[in-house]
Amino acid sequence: MKHLIFAMTLLLCISCKDKKNGNNDDTAIKVEQYTIEQFMDNEAVTGGSFSYDNSKLLISSNRSGIFNVYTVPSVGGSYTPITASDSTSYFAESFFPNDDRMLLSADRNGDEIDHIYLRDSTGTIKDLTPDKGAKSQFYGWADDGKSFYFGSNKMNPKFFDVYEMDISTFNSKMIYQNNDGLNFGGISKDKNYIALAKSLNTNDSDLYVYNVKTREKTKVNSNQSSNAAQDFSNDSSALYYTTDDGFEFSYLMKYDLKTKEKSNVLEKPWDISGASFTKNGTYMVVYVNEDGKNAIEVIDVAANTPIDLPDFGDQSITSVGFSDDEQWMRLYVGGSNMPSNLYTYKFSTKEQHQLTNVLNEDIHPEDLVTAKVIRYTSFDGVEIPAIYYLPHQASKDNKVPAMVWVHGGPGGQSRQGFNSFIQYMVNHGYAVLAVNNRGSSGYGKTFYQMDDLNHGEKDLQDCVEGKNWLATQPEIDGDKIGIIGGSYGGYMTMAALTYAPEEFDVGVNLFGVTNWIRTLKSIPPYWESMRKSLYLELGDPFTADSVRLKRISPLFHTDKVTKPLIVLQGAQDPRVLQVESDEIVAGVRENGVPVEYVLFEDEGHGFIKKENQIEAYSRVLQFLDKYLKNADAPIEGEIKVKKGS
Repeated sequence: MKHLIFAMTLLLCISCKDKKNGNNDDTAIKVEQYTIEQFMDNEAVTGGSFSYDNSKLLISSNRSGIFNVYTVPSVGGSYTPITASDSTSYFAESFFPNDDRMLLSADRNGDEIDHIYLRDSTGTIKDLTPDKGAKSQFYGWADDGKSFYFGSNKMNPKFFDVYEMDISTFNSKMIYQNNDGLNFGGISKDKNYIALAKSLNTNDSDLYVYNVKTREKTKVNSNQSSNAAQDFSNDSSALYYTTDDGFEFSYLMKYDLKTKEKSNVLEKPWDISGASFTKNGTYMVVYVNEDGKNAIEVIDVAANTPIDLPDFGDQSITSVGFSDDEQWMRLYVGGSNMPSNLYTYKFSTKEQHQLTNVLNEDIHPEDLVTAKVIRYTSFDGVEIPAIYYLPHQASKDNKVPAMVWVHGGPGGQSRQGFNSFIQYMVNHGYAVLAVNNRGSSGYGKTFYQMDDLNHGEKDLQDCVEGKNWLATQPEIDGDKIGIIGGSYGGYMTMAALTYAPEEFDVGVNLFGVTNWIRTLKSIPPYWESMRKSLYLELGDPFTADSVRLKRISPLFHTDKVTKPLIVLQGAQDPRVLQVESDEIVAGVRENGVPVEYVLFEDEGHGFIKKENQIEAYSRVLQFLDKYLKNADAPIEGEIKVKKGS
């Protein structure tokens, strides 16, 4: 049963246009406003590994306030706790193929040094990869279920070698030593082939097949392009991979391991972002990034036709997985106005079971906003896609303030999924335009590479044009538009306040880069395989590129900031160091500009604990209410610190 942190809600009866039905009738509707405690009491569920007998699934849930691992019956029922941590988040990896043992993973409060854990039949949890300072990644099970594969950088912090661990002894052996900075892409069922990729630049990568017996490495792609391994065929005769060779979008190819012949398998008008076979090879699951939304096909391999999937009305299937015997399928189903619930579907009976009900029961679904995709033209004629959330209470007679939301990356994408923080802001009367500025993924490789070596310039102008688009909307108060973002989006927030200081009225910087020279020099060692690509896209801090990197780093230009700012940061963040936020706050405060700083001692790159999310997002709304909606007296200038639990 969900625990309700704070039950009081405010009921607002507002006369406005009926945004829910998309019509222009002036009707009085009730919009209930909810607290941040209520929004964060929505449950987040991930995973869904079937047990060997299909009786239950292994999942992760943050219902306790942080992520813990649970099992849930395949036909629905109560959760059974597997972990009961009150500090470190644990995540489900997989049930063992032939018994009820489990693999779990966890880091230490966001430091990203993940380890793999065994939960045995007695309930004891043991670290299987205890090497100090080494990061481990679960890669999957061997076909016979007697071992599993994982990556570890214990030999060299920069590179991940591939290991196989025997589950009868829990001894591991290295099966591929990574001396060339390659990234693992999969292993064939006969254990003889490993797919590996070499990052070349922001978009392109070479694809290789490594023969475990001969130790020979064969390059798959003929031309420089973006190539990614997806899966080996069930009989280990072919590798399936995606490529954009000769096209804007990625399509699916087949590579014959004996003849080395390549054949086109499937094309779509968008990127095919994933493809994999079920254990026995009966089905192929294909994911397509369709305008920021997952479109899924499950293809009957023998018939080469998509099978019919359950119909969930206005909600979309966002992810699927199969039991080993292919008799059951699990599905995540949700949308921009509904967090994803977990379902199961039994093929023989066509029965479906809803296993979760993740929306807080105090929140009425009709009060949530369905996002819509819009497009606007930027300063140079480039079309920019964006995802728009308009409050139900907004109308031409009740104009609302707005925020331009910038995703992380570089190279990320704002997608049409549920976001409690965005819905919280929208519920409290803020429109949100999540821009996919040039350089975002999902819109073709030309668009993806448009921001290379011009970050904080043309991509920033795309955000400004997003603000200008908002200002033309009849329901938006054009004099009250701010900018918000995390990581790269946090950088864009600071770039906007620094290099376009009069465009936005406030800025919300969530763990954003402020000094590119320091950030690029201090990237985690396990990012070594991507270092060259990052330098080609952003600039090499050890060369003359450092001049440009300093020019586009907001830290060196804080004297230009004139608008109120709030900064939020995790002290354990290995990607954007705490000093980035410490120094930007100090620099902006020298201008006498209102600044609030919220530091979490027990968070990394993003806030995962509900207690901290509640603190962070409530502080953001308080800040926006004061400086954007009401624009009255300044916030006190001292640094606000939120201690970790």
